[in-house]
Amino acid sequence: MARLLMRTLEAAGAVVELASDFRAYDGRGDPERQRALRDAGTELADDLIEQYRRRGQDDRPTAWFTYHLYHKAPDWLGPRVAAALDIPYLVAEASFAPKRAGGPWDLGHTAAAEAIRAAEWVFCLTRLDMACVQPLVPAWHHLRFLPPFLHAATFAAAKANRGAMAKRFGLDPGKRWLLAVAMMRPGDKLASYRRLGAALSRLDGDDWQLLVIGDGSARDDVAAALAPLKGKLTMPGALADTDLPSIYAASDLYLWPGVGEAYGMAYLEAQATGLPVIAGNERGIPDVVLDERTGLLTQPGDDGAFAAATRRLLDDSRLRHKLSQAARAFVNDERTVVTAAKIIGEAL
Repeated sequence: MARLLMRTLEAAGAVVELASDFRAYDGRGDPERQRALRDAGTELADDLIEQYRRRGQDDRPTAWFTYHLYHKAPDWLGPRVAAALDIPYLVAEASFAPKRAGGPWDLGHTAAAEAIRAAEWVFCLTRLDMACVQPLVPAWHHLRFLPPFLHAATFAAAKANRGAMAKRFGLDPGKRWLLAVAMMRPGDKLASYRRLGAALSRLDGDDWQLLVIGDGSARDDVAAALAPLKGKLTMPGALADTDLPSIYAASDLYLWPGVGEAYGMAYLEAQATGLPVIAGNERGIPDVVLDERTGLLTQPGDDGAFAAATRRLLDDSRLRHKLSQAARAFVNDERTVVTAAKIIGEAL
């Protein structure tokens, strides 16, 4: 998404310069580390200010844009640099959780709130984030919904070659192919794999196979979670990004429960090729999958409902086709760099 935002800024007419590779992330809730990151960020911000001031007036930045700030990764650079240079400060995918106040990330929580208040433009990629961020945004600043998007052309142009895919992955071309694409790591990803295994173990019939693309440190745990699907499961590991469009295009359904999913780029990738989605109705997923229009959303944690939704689409080819056409149109008409550039261009 960060790369897509840079591309979008350029499409909107900006010259983009990556200001720093400073990483403000503290995943442990360590106040001492957070203070060290704050001090390092402050020092780096002051260095940047001096560098920019030494430039000619026409070569200085005219705005600062920060992506993805929250309590674990506050922005120690942007507000300070923007204020010193008297330039607009813009942020995208800012999130704010009031429950973090006074906790182990209190320093980052407070800094994130201050940065959001300072931003002239705040772009939220989900309506859930918007609701939490809105109380912090002054009335004279701007809060905009910037729906998740992607460079859709690559996926829209993908060709389905089921014969080659069947041979490559040992799939039965006479069955429906269910697809999941995700990293295999502890936490929400593993929880999603466990939900997927529990749901599909309830799915009757012998008319489907599951192809799982991905790898990671939790691969053994994922294999255990999907063990009940033995005989219907193929796990080739991680594949190149360039392989994915044709795999999406050749599959029949995209399945991913999406436990704790912020929004999920793979949902957009799948839909861009015309692949209907079945997912959990939680967090930012409703902002990228339209229930009963481009896919089916089920109650989070309801494995029976997830299995029933899958069976419904396996049995109803007309509905599958309807969702497929709508999914392709939704992403390629509404969720592209071009549409995002119109929104960001207004701010620029």
